[in-house]
Amino acid sequence: MAGDSLVALSFSGAIGLTFLMLGCALEDYGVYWPLFVLIFYAISPIPHFIAKRATYDSDATSSACRELAYFFTTGIVVSAFGFPVILARIKWGACGLVLAGNAVIFLTIQGFFLVFGRGDDFSWEQW
Repeated sequence: MAGDSLVALSFSGAIGLTFLMLGCALEDYGVYWPLFVLIFYAISPIPHFIAKRATYDSDATSSACRELAYFFTTGIVVSAFGFPVILARIKWGACGLVLAGNAVIFLTIQGFFLVFGRGDDFSWEQW
């Protein structure tokens, strides 16, 4: 199960990055500013990791830390979708490809957390 999921997530991540690269590198567009959304891809899971670490022993279904992490993650994702729209003065075709890549990549990140995020028996205290 996990192996097939990992292959599917890798494939969808490659498709999303292909959309992003096409939006930047096609001869009609030729502008590499949309590559800055890679920063948003990298920092989007960080609030979740911090909240998971901070509320590790809590049995509550919701906590202020977790809700704040959801808020920051939502802000990061909305910013990643807004950035190409602001840069759309360059070319609207590039904007469309980057937005398609954003949708695929963020769905891939969400899929990763859904598949591999539950039932984590790993603890850093084992080291």
